[in-house]
Amino acid sequence: MSFLDSLIKDPEYQSHDPRKPEEIAEPDVIISPDTRRENRIPPGQSRTKKWPVLDAHGAPPIDLATWKFEVDGLVDKPLHFSLDEFMQLPVVKVYSDFHCVTRWSRLDNIWTGVPTREIAERAGVKPEAKFVLALAYDYGWTTNVPIEYFLKEDSLFAFLHDGAPIPPEHGGPVRLIIPQLYAWKSAKWVRGVRFLAADKAGFWEEGVKDFGGSDGLD
Repeated sequence: MSFLDSLIKDPEYQSHDPRKPEEIAEPDVIISPDTRRENRIPPGQSRTKKWPVLDAHGAPPIDLATWKFEVDGLVDKPLHFSLDEFMQLPVVKVYSDFHCVTRWSRLDNIWTGVPTREIAERAGVKPEAKFVLALAYDYGWTTNVPIEYFLKEDSLFAFLHDGAPIPPEHGGPVRLIIPQLYAWKSAKWVRGVRFLAADKAGFWEEGVKDFGGSDGLD
């Protein structure tokens, strides 16, 4: 088998041209605004047909039986979910492109998961909350997100990518997807979120060079 043949047989390899938003046949799919741009690839980026994996030491060990998702900070009701409980929450599908700051873009993705708005509504986010800190299983890794982006219609906690469970190397069982920001804000291996009044730098912003986990770029 040639190298090209092996890529084409890879379910993550895109052998087709990216679809236009109006070509998405599945009903009730939320279309991310970035897919409607005339040029879907931002300046300085190039399209990849694969899905590159970027991390320092591979996926962290996660026991699905004890996996927890927690919501705290400026909320009326802190939340705690097991993986089974999380999977029972309402879900949405989102069609979006995926841009990494290492200058590659993977176009034409459909994510399935729990909308971020669902989590915020259940927790009762207080008006003074202006930022969200995403917490990950990746050795304490965090990333900060302005709340207006966290609450966009196309933001979600995804557990399926193109209809298949997100594999560990790409942040499964659950990862945050913020389509309208570069992918380093879409935390892999997410374990919860904290709502804050003031911005709090994540590991990337703090300039940590070697913290033993994912660089958070994809």
